[in-house]
Amino acid sequence: MAGFGQALLPLLTGLADAAGLFFVAAGLTVIFGVTRVVNFAHGSLTMLGAYCGWSLISRLPPTPLGFALGALATMAILAVIGAGLEIGLLRRIYRAPELFQLLATFGVVLMAQDIVQWLWGVEDLSLRRPPWLRAFVTIGGARFPRFDLIVIALFPLVFFALWLVFARTRWGRLVRAATEDREMVAALGVDQRFLFTSVFALGAALAGLGGVLMLPDASANLGMDLTTVTDAFVVVVVGGLGSLPGAAAASLLIGLLQAFGIMLVPRATLALVFVVMAVVLVLRPNGLLGRPPGRAAGGGEARAVVRPAPRVLGFIGLGALALAAVAPFWLGPYPLAIGTEMLIAMLFAASLHFMMGPGGMASFGHAAWFGIGAYASAFAVHLLAAPMPLGLVLAPLAAGVMAALFGAFVVRLSGVYLAMLTLAFAQIVWAIAFQWVDLTGGDNGILGVWPAPLVAGPRGFYWLALLLATAGTMGLRVILAAPFGYALRGVRDQRLRAEAIGLPATRLQLAAFTLSGAAAGLAGGLYAYAKGSVFPTYISLGHSVDALLMVLLGGVATMSGPVLGAFAYTGLYDVLLSTISLWRLVLGAAIILLVLAAPEGIAGGIARLWQRFRPA
Repeated sequence: MAGFGQALLPLLTGLADAAGLFFVAAGLTVIFGVTRVVNFAHGSLTMLGAYCGWSLISRLPPTPLGFALGALATMAILAVIGAGLEIGLLRRIYRAPELFQLLATFGVVLMAQDIVQWLWGVEDLSLRRPPWLRAFVTIGGARFPRFDLIVIALFPLVFFALWLVFARTRWGRLVRAATEDREMVAALGVDQRFLFTSVFALGAALAGLGGVLMLPDASANLGMDLTTVTDAFVVVVVGGLGSLPGAAAASLLIGLLQAFGIMLVPRATLALVFVVMAVVLVLRPNGLLGRPPGRAAGGGEARAVVRPAPRVLGFIGLGALALAAVAPFWLGPYPLAIGTEMLIAMLFAASLHFMMGPGGMASFGHAAWFGIGAYASAFAVHLLAAPMPLGLVLAPLAAGVMAALFGAFVVRLSGVYLAMLTLAFAQIVWAIAFQWVDLTGGDNGILGVWPAPLVAGPRGFYWLALLLATAGTMGLRVILAAPFGYALRGVRDQRLRAEAIGLPATRLQLAAFTLSGAAAGLAGGLYAYAKGSVFPTYISLGHSVDALLMVLLGGVATMSGPVLGAFAYTGLYDVLLSTISLWRLVLGAAIILLVLAAPEGIAGGIARLWQRFRPA
């Protein structure tokens, strides 16, 4: 009997985890299904739900009724916040490209982190556990928390309630219709503003419920937003974007995998979920229950041809390069270190832009190739005792080879599914770096990756970074100006027509993916020698988001966009971090203002002004 109880415990734990995942992911999938917004701020809404729930429940009687009232009040508060977010921000950018909507929601993430820190402080907040929350039941001689059984019971109740709303009410039918064909719903005269606002309010309320139900077993903390939104994205993508039954099925799959994975493969628990997501996307590109997105017969919409920059702007670029070359003669060690980071960020952003702009392949896991390049250089030093030049050669080589292997699967997908598959591969690489302690050092990293004596000083290494980063960025630019670049843009804009005239679309995208990964690996190798160490954080989701932000801030449609975006983001980050305590709030507000004022990015805004005021 005891053995039966020990076997049943992981099943119940997995069901409880699946319920928590579903409450958050259901809101995210409903929002995406109607508005087509990849809401990166959904994790922040869950975090706000946890903090608001803690504040309310801590002041209510410590009874089940008090907890229920606190949860309902939190859902109402989050519904108001979600509606305000949709009305105040997202409604203004629905016509903007999807990636810029993602950029705006990430600005909300940054602002929410500082707002929560300002209101509740930096300490983790744990809920008091009255006797009814500490109660347990005995199953086969093993104990299981009674509250988790309540959460498991809520799973089918909430799913059935949502099904009734969507299947039996007029509002639900409109939501399902908008999920299938948003333009036709608008043509029939439906008030889309009310529909979008109400859907966002419902999704935010579900996120708030998920945050409250985390409190008895965990604590409200500032790091739960990114963790929560990553798990929610995995569930939504595995289940199928916009599919509520898919979100329920994927929640069960992921929850049970996590519960049994800890018992069966404890050394692979961090990678197991993302391996499953990768396998699902490779076998079923639209998720378990998702449907293929609608697509015009001709392919995508053609974009303007990227032409060479005006001669005046070319002279400005040469002047900036000359100024950067002589900067070490009048700058100290600290500004040179910041400049080195900017140059490496420039190459990193340019590598992502190569596949994302002309290639049309957005990536949420580009830091994987950066990290592989960094670890390749570190292994060259510690395992091969290789000199720095060989380490810098191995970095892009290793990253390029791995990008080619992964890219063979990635380029079969498109849109959000392609981006999420890159995230899956990146998280698998991160998990390997974090858990294979014998080889990578785990969280302790690999230390002692020092540059050669000739460039060991700040001035020498800055010049090396300037040379390699500029050469790598210009090399990518030359490739884009060659016939390969024009063929790649043709595949991006009109894939069916490009294939009809004989262009090998998949091979072109795979080549772009491989070159992009190799350039990112070179940036990673430079960064490893610049810092003298390598850590798993180089491959983290946050680092991939940094690259995405730099490209989007600068502008996807121009070749100079990633350069300007890297300098602007890195410089603004360093200045705000050293001068303002609430630097995330200011940085997030600046990102949102930029999206509202110049959705084409910094370089696109400059190009628009140039076209307006250029001399005859």
